[in-house]
Amino acid sequence: MRYCSLVWRGLPANAMAVYPFMVFKDPAQKNDRVLINHEKIHFYQQLELLILPFYFFYLLNYLINLIRFKNHTDAYLNICFEQEAFANDYKSGYLKNRKPYSWLSFWI
Repeated sequence: MRYCSLVWRGLPANAMAVYPFMVFKDPAQKNDRVLINHEKIHFYQQLELLILPFYFFYLLNYLINLIRFKNHTDAYLNICFEQEAFANDYKSGYLKNRKPYSWLSFWI
């Protein structure tokens, strides 16, 4: 999957996928295969939800988790989209075999 890479040193995370852009905090991260695979998983999630609804469900899941866990880190790590990405970012062939809506298996 092709993407445009950008570097923004003020990014509050290490990287962020905003289809079709992959934004990195540090230029060296543009060579991090695991990080790139993680963000590409987010691209697939965004595309299957037609991009804008992805952000709605991402925020909704985060807010629900914030109520459940009462802290940002646990709320973020338990977002279903992040769980799918973290569970598979080291698997280089994951996207070739990924089933659509795989993130649903991680939904609360």
